Amino acid sequence: MKTALKSIVMAAIFLSTIQSVAEAGRDQRREVRQEARIAGGVASGELTRKEAKKLRRGQRHVDMMQAKAKSDGVVTDSEAAKIEKMQNLQSKRIYNQKHDEQEK
Repeated sequence: MKTALKSIVMAAIFLSTIQSVAEAGRDQRREVRQEARIAGGVASGELTRKEAKKLRRGQRHVDMMQAKAKSDGVVTDSEAAKIEKMQNLQSKRIYNQKHDEQEK
């Protein structure tokens, strides 16, 4: 029963991710994938709710940086590099949290 429910949740996440990715730009696609990784980690038991909350807070921080960079209409090379660095760090955090040695 749990396995079937997890499979359904993962399929729904995957389908919604595909649709969102098709409609978004490169930065947005990456954020959508990272959000899906967090949701998938919760569904599979790889992430606790507390870990997911912390990771989502990090994603919101990246979102705010992107909004700030776009607010003047131009994203400079240095702003883009800073955003990409933040996204890389967030991706690493997601990976580390999903692969830590906690009870599942």
